[in-house]
Amino acid sequence: MFEKEIWLEIISAIRQNKLRTFLTALSVGWGIFILIILLGAGNGLTNGTNEQFAGDAVNSIWVSPGVTSMAYKGFKVGRQLKLKNEDFTLIGSQVKALEHKTAIYNRNSNRNIVYKRERGNYLCRPVLPQHQFLENITVVKGRFLNQLDMSEFRKVCVMGQSLKEPLFKTEDPIGKYILIDNTPYKVVGVFTDPNQNDMQRFYIPLTTAQRAFNAADQITDIWVSTGQVSVAQSEKMAEQMQQVLAAKYQYNKEDRSAMYINNNYVEYQRIMNVLSGIKLFVWIIGIMTLIAGIVSVSNIMIIVVKERTREIGIRKALGATPASIVGLIIQEAIFITAIAGFVGLALGWGLLSLLNSIGIDSDFFKHPEVDGSIAISATLLIVVAGAIAGFFPALRAAKINPVEALNA
Repeated sequence: MFEKEIWLEIISAIRQNKLRTFLTALSVGWGIFILIILLGAGNGLTNGTNEQFAGDAVNSIWVSPGVTSMAYKGFKVGRQLKLKNEDFTLIGSQVKALEHKTAIYNRNSNRNIVYKRERGNYLCRPVLPQHQFLENITVVKGRFLNQLDMSEFRKVCVMGQSLKEPLFKTEDPIGKYILIDNTPYKVVGVFTDPNQNDMQRFYIPLTTAQRAFNAADQITDIWVSTGQVSVAQSEKMAEQMQQVLAAKYQYNKEDRSAMYINNNYVEYQRIMNVLSGIKLFVWIIGIMTLIAGIVSVSNIMIIVVKERTREIGIRKALGATPASIVGLIIQEAIFITAIAGFVGLALGWGLLSLLNSIGIDSDFFKHPEVDGSIAISATLLIVVAGAIAGFFPALRAAKINPVEALNA
């Protein structure tokens, strides 16, 4: 079946029918190319979305105060609500099964930072010790803020790794003092964050900031993580937080502008469901395109059999077995689909690599890529499908009566 003469004959037949072979190969190669590009685009959307959520815990709920939009129990519309330290404690005691909790004071967060002759304006976020779990922070040197920093109102800070070079150059920042709005703070840790933008900041103790910035006991946000609970359970937790705060501040719990409670887990699952639908649609379109290519191969093989009816008759008259006839036709189908499939694979992969190299990224689209095993498996699958597409015309050729074929 794999004799040299047969391959020479297949190549000769292809040369004699260049346009037909080219159009057949084009339909197969285009199908693989489109499938690779669609899969890469789908993964690009997934990568971009995951990166958007990478800087924060996905299973988190954020609470921030707003302005009432409904009259309630004698209170007029338009009350500006504010959160306090006691609200953080209240939520922690009333809402069970919370994993991590932090409070933030986020007003006038950009501060003038000075170290020796270097200076810059950077985000300085006052937080509690468990904040590192809410923003997926990894401490690479030193430590993060701790409870002793809070209780003793220590002037310490933890800095993003990307700030080391512009402020400290080659110096080790641990133990050094920087000026934050002309007040000295000791650097006790350096961190990394999956979100590159989040590494352009400092973290300082919330209690210290409340004193230094005359914030009394005010906080601007409460963040909590819900652990390994379902989406439905996290929604119940969010609703419970709304009820607790509504009871304290006397506003209608249905007034969503009074207290903004954002459930990231629900939003993440919603987006992931949309992306799953897009991926399914991509696979359907890609497979339909491949099927169209395979049908084209089958049709071409039928034409080949018709055109070579007399030749096949002569072969059978000279003693060619049905198996050899079938093998000849299938080999030609496999050869065309294999070459076209791998060319389509190479072009698709090359285009995705080019897009990655020139940085075609946006907030929700990053690093379009395709899993190598999936791409190669799809290409091998189309080769197998090409063999199947050639089998039925080949079977028809094997049944040709030599006498009738010679008279055709």
